[in-house]
Amino acid sequence: MLVLSRRVGERLVIGDDIVVTVIEVRSDGVRIGIDAPRHVRVHRAEVLDALTAANVDAVAADDRTAAALRRLVSPAPAQPDPSGTSPADR
Repeated sequence: MLVLSRRVGERLVIGDDIVVTVIEVRSDGVRIGIDAPRHVRVHRAEVLDALTAANVDAVAADDRTAAALRRLVSPAPAQPDPSGTSPADR
């Protein structure tokens, strides 16, 4: 990890097209501005972690869900016709 000291208004350039600018320094944190092309995804780590955890929870199947999915994939066998005739006899 690269650790740098910057003052308000100073910038850091990443690659050819990402610029990070120190906007404000306060006792409880630092405000930064990030100028990057639209195709570059920029996320706060805690939000990305929460989103990833929510996605994992959303796809986790409990026993009831698994049983319901099994019923959809392999439906119950057809019930015999109460008249005793097969579809071929009709």
